[in-house]
Amino acid sequence: MIGLDTNVLVRYLTQDHPIESPKATEIIERRLTEETPGFVSIVAMVETVWVLDRAYGLSSREIAAAVERMLQTEVLVVENEQEVFQGLVALKDGQGSFADAIIAALAARANCACTLTFDRKALRLPGFQPA
Repeated sequence: MIGLDTNVLVRYLTQDHPIESPKATEIIERRLTEETPGFVSIVAMVETVWVLDRAYGLSSREIAAAVERMLQTEVLVVENEQEVFQGLVALKDGQGSFADAIIAALAARANCACTLTFDRKALRLPGFQPA
């Protein structure tokens, strides 16, 4: 398995850099295999979503499509895939932020009774309660 940093994922998804984007494509489409997959950590996934939102100004729908593409790529192993999927659902449904959905999902996985927050938007997601 080979770990992938956020910048490799972003360059692959956006195809916006004349040198780095083709390298990222080469890595993901030719170098990685099911026997030697790429590892996408939960941190890299959350960072990727943040960069696509803040730096590229993509819509929630576009970001959800990018996350879905990564989840469906056979040569990528996504850490905490179920929780990432919950973040994807939150994006698609407009319930809250990707990161907040993952925070709640990881807390639930750790058997937390709830996740306390001051964030009003996060309170729209299951698992959060006001602090």
